[in-house]
Amino acid sequence: MEAAPAAPPPPARKRDAFFDNAKYLAIVLVAMGHAWEPLRDGSRAVSALYIVVYAFHMPAFIIISGYFSRSFDFRPDRVRRLLTGVVVPYVVFETAYSLFHRWAADDPSMPISLLDPWYLTWFLLALFVWRITAPIWRLVRWPVPVALCVAALATTSPNIGDDFDLQRVLQFLPFFVLGLRLKPEHFQLVRRREARILAVPVAALTVVFAYWAVTRMNMGWFFHRDSAQELGSPWWAGILMTFALFGCSLVLTACFYAWIPGRRMWFTALGAGTLCGYLLHGFLAQAASTWGWYGAGWLHTPLGAVFVTLLAGAVVTLLCTAPVQRLFRFALEPRMEWAFEKDPVERHGK
Repeated sequence: MEAAPAAPPPPARKRDAFFDNAKYLAIVLVAMGHAWEPLRDGSRAVSALYIVVYAFHMPAFIIISGYFSRSFDFRPDRVRRLLTGVVVPYVVFETAYSLFHRWAADDPSMPISLLDPWYLTWFLLALFVWRITAPIWRLVRWPVPVALCVAALATTSPNIGDDFDLQRVLQFLPFFVLGLRLKPEHFQLVRRREARILAVPVAALTVVFAYWAVTRMNMGWFFHRDSAQELGSPWWAGILMTFALFGCSLVLTACFYAWIPGRRMWFTALGAGTLCGYLLHGFLAQAASTWGWYGAGWLHTPLGAVFVTLLAGAVVTLLCTAPVQRLFRFALEPRMEWAFEKDPVERHGK
C-alpha cells in the first residue's frame, strides 16, 4: 500500500506592513538620537527632542519584539532561531565593537567580555533573556503589574552591577511583557483617526514640557541603565520614576503607533532589516564621537543639527537595505546547520 502524499507546507505568513513600517521608523529615531548626542550641550532644543525620542523609541521597538514573541516556546526550531538570530549576533557584534573601540580609540586595554554588553549589544542580550522567559509571563495572572514591580525594585538596588546589563534588562522588561499580552485589536485602537488627531497636541505638549525639563531633570532616567542612587536620588524615587516613565512612554508610543501608516510604503521592506541597521550604525556613531567628526562649528548650529539628523536617517536607511542584509547575513542570520542535530523527521527524510 502506498503512503499517502505528504501534506503541502503551510503558506508563509504574510508580513504586516504596519509593523515593518513601525520598526523601520523606530530604528531611524534610534540613529537620530545617537547622532544628536554630541550636539546636546550646545542646544536646548536638541536636548528636548532627545528626551522626547528617548522616552519612547526603544519602548516602541521592544513592545513589537514582545508582540512577535507571543508564540515562543522551547520547540527545537524556535530555540534554534533564537540561537542563530540573537545569540550569535550578540557574540559577533560584542566582539566586533570591543575590537573596533580598541583600534579607533587606541585603547588596547578594552576587554572583550560577553558578560558586560558594550554600547548597542545590550538589546540582543536583553531580548534573549526576555524571550526565554516568555512562557513564564504567559502563565502569570497579572504579568504587566508584576513586571513593573520587578523593574521598580531594580531601580532601588545599586548593587546589581554591570553584568549582563541587568538594570536595562529589568527596567525595560515591562514593555516586552506588555507586547506579549497585546492582541491585534489593541494596535487597531491607536490606529483610528481619532487617535491620530489626538496624538498631535499630546506630542506638541510633550516637546514643550521636555524643553522646560532639560535643565531640571537628570536625563539618565531615560536610559534605564542605572539605579536611583547612581543617579543621585533616594531609593524611593526609582519606584516613582519607574511608574511615571512607564506611563509617559506608553502615551508617546501610542502617539507614535497612531502615525504609522498601515499600507505598504517605499520603506516598508526595510522593516525586515532593522537589526542590521541598528547594529551597524553604531560603528559610525562611535567613529564620529571618537574621531571628532563634530568638530566643525557649523554642525552645532540649527542648520547643522538638521543636516546631522537627515544624514543619520539616510545612513541607517541604507544599512537596512537588502544588499547590506545579504552581506552581513553570516553574522545576523547564519544557518549553522552543522551545529544542530536534525529533527527525527528530517533525519529519516519523512
